[in-house]
Amino acid sequence: MSKKDSLLEGGNESGARKNSSVIPSTNNTSNPSSLADDSYDLTPADVLYNDGVSRSKYDPLFPEVEEVLGPTHAPPPCTLVWRDLAVHVTLKDGKLKRLVNNVSGIAKPGSLIALMGPSGAGKTTLMSALAHRNPVGTVVDGEIAMNGQPVGDFMHLHSGYMHQEELFVDNLTVIEHLNVMARLRMDRRTSSIARKRRVNQLLRQLGLYNSRFTRIGGLDGRKTLSGGERKRLAFATELLTDPGLLFCDEPTTGLDSFSAQKLVSLLRASAAQGKTVICTIHQPSSELVALFDKLVLLAEGRVAYAGSAKGALGFFESLGYHCPITYNPTDYFIKILAMTPGSEAASRNAVKSICDRFAVSDAAKELDMEIHLEFHLMDHEDQARRQVSSKECFKAPFFYTKILWLIYRYFLVVIRDPRVQFIRILQKLAIALTAGLCFMGTARLTQDGIQDVQGALFIIIAENTFSPMYSVLNMFPEEFPLYHREIRAGLYATPEYYTARMVALFPGLVVEPALFTLVVYWIAGLRATAYAFGLTVFIAILVLNVAIACGSFFSCAFGSMPVAIAYLVPFDYALMMTSGIFIRLSTIPKYISWIRYISWLMYSNEAMSILQWDGVNNITCVPEGGAPCLSTGDEVLSVYDFTSSRFWSDVTALGILYIAFHLLALLALRHRTRRK
Repeated sequence: MSKKDSLLEGGNESGARKNSSVIPSTNNTSNPSSLADDSYDLTPADVLYNDGVSRSKYDPLFPEVEEVLGPTHAPPPCTLVWRDLAVHVTLKDGKLKRLVNNVSGIAKPGSLIALMGPSGAGKTTLMSALAHRNPVGTVVDGEIAMNGQPVGDFMHLHSGYMHQEELFVDNLTVIEHLNVMARLRMDRRTSSIARKRRVNQLLRQLGLYNSRFTRIGGLDGRKTLSGGERKRLAFATELLTDPGLLFCDEPTTGLDSFSAQKLVSLLRASAAQGKTVICTIHQPSSELVALFDKLVLLAEGRVAYAGSAKGALGFFESLGYHCPITYNPTDYFIKILAMTPGSEAASRNAVKSICDRFAVSDAAKELDMEIHLEFHLMDHEDQARRQVSSKECFKAPFFYTKILWLIYRYFLVVIRDPRVQFIRILQKLAIALTAGLCFMGTARLTQDGIQDVQGALFIIIAENTFSPMYSVLNMFPEEFPLYHREIRAGLYATPEYYTARMVALFPGLVVEPALFTLVVYWIAGLRATAYAFGLTVFIAILVLNVAIACGSFFSCAFGSMPVAIAYLVPFDYALMMTSGIFIRLSTIPKYISWIRYISWLMYSNEAMSILQWDGVNNITCVPEGGAPCLSTGDEVLSVYDFTSSRFWSDVTALGILYIAFHLLALLALRHRTRRK
């Protein structure tokens, strides 16, 4: 065995070393390990010791691991520079409103920069433009470059963006969340042991290790993460890929002074490691401001000051604004730059004067020289180097890997949410028992029994249509904020998300209709053949899945439950009236009869009726008062304009409607993403 395949470990006080053989895992994301493996600790399966030294699985193994895998690669330094940047937003009337006005600046590796200003100053708008995460309808003019390359879609690969509002799948634990995010964010060539090492490092560095099995949120009253822990988890999520550039939007919002100090200290530590960190922050304490290398004050979309916090005091004093000794300087700066209610015109003039004075100051001239030098170097940089795309350096996980891990995430949501699983199954069984008892002993081969059989079939169809269809209407609107954020971050595509969401629901969409149909079918005493029973259960499962697909379409198309219900209710009535149970299909007026061709209630009603009546020739017939007497199953079917030869055509139509509604839902979801 070569020296490269052995590890040296300290074994006694004199510093003598022993050889220990290590076998690192070679798994990578292209061949994902078991989805149930939610541990990111280095286990004996990852590292085997032959020297007899016992060690806790939670002890840091950095010296040994570093020797085998090599040290973690430091992110490439990122220099972000922008010149004459203007950002406009498109209003409803088509006009443009300017939010950022000819702003220039530079952010270098190892620096922690604070963007500050009153509300509406353009802080978040500017940072979104720099991160290339502009909402639709935003127009950006000017130049922005990172490491000599104009910003583009590659920015999400080399930068992290910590939003003001943390959005998570609440029913997951901390380790499960990072488990999924590591699989979605990290390079597919990353080995399993390297992913575990990275997450283990982040859990320890950010103080989340003891909370790794704690739910982020939830409905069952269990212990969940605090506000500070949620912020740190959001920070850990962005640091998974170890980006060289980090944007943070109001990271201290909602935190107490101690938690805010701790979080900004983490940002300071990240900058000390060579990262470029830019964050917006609202009225920080003096202790927090001291941690920043550079302060950028914005007002009315312009730069009022850029430089050190100490230099800001001198600049404002030169303009006649003297900060009181007992005043927090940042609070004083924001007070000066804010619009005073009732004196907006005077405040606007004062702000304009401050911005104009800074534009001709020595600090601004020095900043302009630095910016022009950076762009000059960029213009004369070797063209071949500039054409090397950042995307070529990163291999995204395969689409099936993303789908698998999204299914895993949403399957955990399903099994942990009582609204989706246990309570719904109990509800189904209770309704099935009630309906079955109402029809007990009525499904006889008599003239009265015909109506009873058709009524029992319609109960099976209706219960597997309306309740599931309305229950899914709020699913997508609830997830839209997180979905839009992850789509913008490039974690997955819309088809991958939608496929995973539906597959995670599928087990329940089979169990629920099967249980309901079993109970009603047995208690009501419907046709006692394995063929009729089995196909009736199969059709009930199809009906529920078509209803879920239709509800998903309305949910994605209209974006809110009240609006979706407003359009879905009349659609439901039209489907129900053309189902064949209330009116003979041949008597429906032609201008409305076409609806039956998109009515899965009609197709399922006809198919289930065929299963009950096809081949039946012994219906008791006792003529009473000239009423029609039906003696065979074919006669029963003809009353409803059903034909026994159309059974498989009905099943095929249900399958087509299932696919069509899902495709429409997917298209609606993609349209909503583009519109956002």
